[in-house]
Amino acid sequence: MSRIHIPAVDARRAASDIAFTPAVKAIQARKGSRRAYARMEEGDGWSTTITPELAQFIAAQTSVFLATANADGQPYIQHRGGPPGFLRVRDERTIAFADLRGNRQFITQGNLAENPRAHLFLIDYAHRRRIKLWGEARIVENDAALLAELMPEDGKARGEQVLEFRVLAWDANCPQHIPQRFEAADVARALEERDRRIALLEAEVARLSGGPSAASAPPVRPGP
Repeated sequence: MSRIHIPAVDARRAASDIAFTPAVKAIQARKGSRRAYARMEEGDGWSTTITPELAQFIAAQTSVFLATANADGQPYIQHRGGPPGFLRVRDERTIAFADLRGNRQFITQGNLAENPRAHLFLIDYAHRRRIKLWGEARIVENDAALLAELMPEDGKARGEQVLEFRVLAWDANCPQHIPQRFEAADVARALEERDRRIALLEAEVARLSGGPSAASAPPVRPGP
């Protein structure tokens, strides 16, 4: 199985140059931020491999936005979602996921056939974190074993193929302007726990006050 083309690393260039083109740097200079980014480039700069911390973040996500562009530069953004773990880190440079059957427009696949450059955007609203990953992607067809390995465990969808993304560079954004939102399942669990504690407290109040349910009310057992 052929691998995605990874350009040779030029030690003279910063990893952030994948996004900070000369045109971008000129605007940064004009608007006053180039000096700060130049200092960043002289230090640790952007990462080019998936760290254990990033791998843990990726494994927890239930949503991802994938950006591609065709040969003419026309961009397209596609959303993909699934249970935690549907995004699989396969090694320090590779992320893959099962591409499930959808509306069958195949815009992303057509774009990648012309232009392998791609971008992944991950956002965790609950913790107000976002990660941007630049790289190259490809569609893997007719690999039943790989598709089965990457399929979500809930078994609710039909897998069609695999998308494999090779990381060239990534960066984390600050939490500014990210609205805080929570998964419905997490909210439901929190509300259930709240209601359980309220019921226990009401029973304890009735027991202590000698109310009509005092005899049958169990003592409050603290939750975990």
